[in-house]
Amino acid sequence: MSVVIIDSGGANIASLRAALARLGAESVVSSDHEVIRRAPRVLLPGVGSAHDAMSRLRIAGLDQLIPQLKQPLLGICLGMQLLYESSEEGPARCLGVIPGAIGKLKAERGRPVPHMGWNQMTQVRPDPLMNGIGSLDHVYFVHSFSAPTSPATVAITDYGAAFTAVARRDNFCGTQFHPERSGVVGARILANFLKEST
Repeated sequence: MSVVIIDSGGANIASLRAALARLGAESVVSSDHEVIRRAPRVLLPGVGSAHDAMSRLRIAGLDQLIPQLKQPLLGICLGMQLLYESSEEGPARCLGVIPGAIGKLKAERGRPVPHMGWNQMTQVRPDPLMNGIGSLDHVYFVHSFSAPTSPATVAITDYGAAFTAVARRDNFCGTQFHPERSGVVGARILANFLKEST
């Protein structure tokens, strides 16, 4: 087993597992505390609202477990947002492992919300997750809320204003985009994550 995917409900888990399998990684989907605690790496996916996702995590007691994990953890899309302290979506109190609050994207002419499709990201500090990634590579987004730039920001994307596309604090990292839907670039990011160890 290379990675445990937290069963947070409603996520696009099948395509994520397929992307991992293409990289030769075995994955299991679980909400069992001991399975997650023993995992060499953990993925936290998510779609839907932060409020609903946090409610599911609390019911399973995962809101207490996840912040205590010491192994590499990658949050994807909503999963990354849940790593922050709070979200305007709900509103919701989140996991609190990365300082900051998630806010709603501002819709403007030519920039509808949700932000959906391919966009460039720019790396702003070195990180193992970004090894081999170009400074202006494109990745695939589907979201209406985002994290502000902060000391945890590894890469940014501009959609009227800059937001965090990749974040890290200690063993917790996240991508606002979907690496499993981001072609060669996304596959490289997942491969980099699979190389991380405690």
